[in-house]
Amino acid sequence: MRTRRLGTAGPEVSAIGFGAMGLSDSYGPGPDRADSITLIRTAVERGVTFFDTAEVYGPFVNEELVGEALEPLRDRVVIATKFGFAFDGDGRQSGLSSRPENIRRVADASLRRLRVETIDLFYQHRVDPEVPIEEVAGTVKELIEAGKVRYFGLSEAAAGTIRRAHAVQPVTAVQSEYSLWWRRPEQEILPTLDELRIGFVPFSPLGRGFLTGAISPDTQFAEGDMRNTLPRFDRGARQANQALVDLLGAIAGRHDATVAQIALGWLLTQRPTIVPIPGTRKLHRLAENIGAAEVELTAADLADIEAAAAKIEVQGARYPESMERLTNI
Repeated sequence: MRTRRLGTAGPEVSAIGFGAMGLSDSYGPGPDRADSITLIRTAVERGVTFFDTAEVYGPFVNEELVGEALEPLRDRVVIATKFGFAFDGDGRQSGLSSRPENIRRVADASLRRLRVETIDLFYQHRVDPEVPIEEVAGTVKELIEAGKVRYFGLSEAAAGTIRRAHAVQPVTAVQSEYSLWWRRPEQEILPTLDELRIGFVPFSPLGRGFLTGAISPDTQFAEGDMRNTLPRFDRGARQANQALVDLLGAIAGRHDATVAQIALGWLLTQRPTIVPIPGTRKLHRLAENIGAAEVELTAADLADIEAAAAKIEVQGARYPESMERLTNI
């Protein structure tokens, strides 16, 4: 597996990471725990060294799963997790909270669940409008000085927020959704990261599975699958957005590659500091995602993708309005 560095002084990680959320959250009932552990450990054996989780996934159980799976492989991996949500007495997510005392509490709890002595990369999961970002960055800086955290990250943060945080504690990586069907980070986020020399970690780099070509207008999602609530996955939107999959399929035919590999390969060409974190529950999809790091898109391929994509207007909002309000981009 090829490697990339997050930021100027951040960790060196595999060019393709692994987003663990879907193993226990957002896509209906998860796989057997033993199968998930096998999948994560297989990813490491095949060269993946960058794993992404969060306390809110589950909640809590995803960190526990990742911690158990990676404990015997700790010296070979970089683990990212996140803070920034509040929970009620029953452990259900109940809004945002990046108050300093909550950040410190989450750090200690995440260290226990992940079975590590230091959190490699600690993201603010969503920007909390009630807490100045300078206060958030300062709290993480204290955790870094205490040896509990190595690097600071932000997720779904606006360019101005990134700049303010970076002035207090250098930001190593920013995580936001980015793919051929969600390109808003190109407007302000990516230029800001270029200037500040911060790494970029796209989540949902395969459009929550749509850019694999495995989802059609007739696909039925399981109960509890978040895609049942997303406007972009309405039947009509899926039918209209098939044009993007067809575009990727045409390029895939030139390279003996899959649609998903071209989608990930395109992301890798956008910046040398981009490290996408596709998630999967299946071993064959894991192998497919890893294989994307070896796809060599030509200048002609990229020009054809841009020309064709410019004619395609992606249909449907990525989130319902209530969820989109939690973002800061």
